[in-house]
Amino acid sequence: MVDWFITAVGAVVVLAILVDIFHTLANPGRQGFLSKLVHTAAWRLTRRSAWSGPVAMLAVIGIWGLFAVLGWALIYLPHMPEGFSFPSGSPAAQDPAFLDALYVSLVTISTLGFGDVFPAKGWLRVVNPLEAIFGFALLTVAISWVLQVYPALSRRRALALRLSLLERAGTRDALPDLEPAVASSILHGLAADIVGARVDLGDYAETYYFREKRRDSSLPGTLGVAHELGTVATQCPHPDVQLAGRVLLLAVADLLAVVGARFLREPHAGPDPMDAYFRDHRHHED
Repeated sequence: MVDWFITAVGAVVVLAILVDIFHTLANPGRQGFLSKLVHTAAWRLTRRSAWSGPVAMLAVIGIWGLFAVLGWALIYLPHMPEGFSFPSGSPAAQDPAFLDALYVSLVTISTLGFGDVFPAKGWLRVVNPLEAIFGFALLTVAISWVLQVYPALSRRRALALRLSLLERAGTRDALPDLEPAVASSILHGLAADIVGARVDLGDYAETYYFREKRRDSSLPGTLGVAHELGTVATQCPHPDVQLAGRVLLLAVADLLAVVGARFLREPHAGPDPMDAYFRDHRHHED
């Protein structure tokens, strides 16, 4: 009974890792428990440094792999050594059972396949290849995660630089004198990009913890420009520009609502969510 309990514990650990991976990568709007815990811990412990996001991602992948190896080792542990076939004359079968189980798990999940130890029982011969498939899938998932996150970061950085350029070009003061079609086009384009940033933040929550060193390439540092442009536009006489301004202000408000609900802790958020977003990325210290 105890042996099967240990095996069941190992299966639960493996299942928990699968669920965490699923929520982190395949369930938009959600974040796995381990992923969220590691990212928020790194964000606070590193005092919101520029490298907290990349380090946290690597740590999450490492923790997924570590717990997966331990989980599969617990599945094998109660069945060592009688459930496995060892080479003739090998002292491996005389080693501590957990060491042998850990060795089999590491070799299998890494798909090295030395072939010196292999399962002898029928059900273990089915379970063991599943770990190899899990290991291959984990490597694929890690690569896919990076390929998903960094394009989202590039889009966010491009939006921030665009806002910074509009600020430096004096667009706020020039907006009332622009042709309505030109002004509306600028405002609607910004609104669409901010909506895209909101979608990226909802789908890839870990991107929040990537901090830009330069304020002009940081969305928290430049989002106020969009709010100012929207406010000026709502005071313009032309209805098209007013409408574009209201759309832009709503896009900014929706983005800040996501930030406040998912990432800013009370009372840290304070009465002004834009200022809290700005301060949470430490731009007030730059």
